[in-house]
Amino acid sequence: MRGLTRPEISPGKEERMNRQYDFSTMPDRRGKDAIAWDFIGMPGTFGPAGPKEGFDAIPMWVADMNFATCPAIQEAVIQRARHPAFGYFSISPEYYHAILWWQRERNGVDGLERKHIGYENGVLGGIVSTLNVLCSRGSSVLIQSPAYIGFTHTLENNGYRIIHNPLKQDEAGIWRMDYEDMEKKIVENHVHATIFCNPHNPCGRVWTAEEIWKAMEIFEKHSVWVISDEIWSDILLNGNRHTPTQSVCTYAREHTAAFYAPSKTFNLAGLVGSYHIIYNDWLRERQRKEASLSAYNAMNVLSMHALIGAYSPEGEAWVDQLCAALSENINYATEMIQSRWPGITLQRPEGTYMLFLHCEEWCRAHGKTIEELQKMGTDVGVAWQDGRPFGDPWGIRVNLALPISKVQEAFGRLERYVFA
Repeated sequence: MRGLTRPEISPGKEERMNRQYDFSTMPDRRGKDAIAWDFIGMPGTFGPAGPKEGFDAIPMWVADMNFATCPAIQEAVIQRARHPAFGYFSISPEYYHAILWWQRERNGVDGLERKHIGYENGVLGGIVSTLNVLCSRGSSVLIQSPAYIGFTHTLENNGYRIIHNPLKQDEAGIWRMDYEDMEKKIVENHVHATIFCNPHNPCGRVWTAEEIWKAMEIFEKHSVWVISDEIWSDILLNGNRHTPTQSVCTYAREHTAAFYAPSKTFNLAGLVGSYHIIYNDWLRERQRKEASLSAYNAMNVLSMHALIGAYSPEGEAWVDQLCAALSENINYATEMIQSRWPGITLQRPEGTYMLFLHCEEWCRAHGKTIEELQKMGTDVGVAWQDGRPFGDPWGIRVNLALPISKVQEAFGRLERYVFA
């Protein structure tokens, strides 16, 4: 990777790299294939309830963003779509070049080569393919809880046994790994694979190199392979930095399959497309074979060009401004909750754009169930998400990836009608 040049900048892009992007406008996505909007109040879906008369819905649940994506992505897709043929194709060198460049620029990754990169339709599919190489159906897989519901559903649907290693909050409310419980669960349940979320969803921790290294000591001691979901690695708040799991030691590099995607960073989930980084030849070859068995794990040509547009100098400038806007949102919301809503606890997220609220004390003090509290919010149009499927029986997850004016409006409603 040494000497890897920045992608070429076409005429006009230099100016856009230096401009201010718009994170103050929320596009109207109703009827535009967005479940974040269209599932609110829709019976038979997993969306939150709709608002009472007199309130409009503010989408703050499913983890996508209510911002227009980076213009470089639209430009790349439109330019390709102008050509009237969409036949069979091979992955272009520019696709790999963009990933190599992005990983070096954003994560400081050195020594990454094209052969280490593999396409995945999605992170969860890649996780299953990797587990199928490393384990047998019925094997125990360690995950840390609260846990992303996609991990839970994927493991259950594919016949794996989930072993929870609960995170703990310290005296400052910061989520920490419980290393003693981690090792105990690994030994007792004969665990040989773990799913590691870095940064963590839903808690918002950006794990430090020291924390990851300490976990790796335990994994190496007990020959545990690591599947690292790093899809949130670009969404970093208030100056936090991402440490790639594979970077902390030799064992981590050789015994980790890491999964990335531009989908969370640039709101591209509807285009489909992720990728893995696997340095270990033995694992990479077998994982690739496993992923190919369905004959379905294949790239979409527009998805390829979207990634090339995203992983560019203009995309980098856009992400930096995005993270500044999200940091403002997170800081505003966290400070209001911690100073004015007693009984609602949370850690200020270091990464992601999600808040994970623990509401037990407030509910008990006010004689409310968590269902009643959730309904109080959705009644006034705050379409937040039930946190119980993530592993907290008193949890609510809140998406803050929308303009600060809408965050203030939503929290103003909660202040006036729910927590006053």
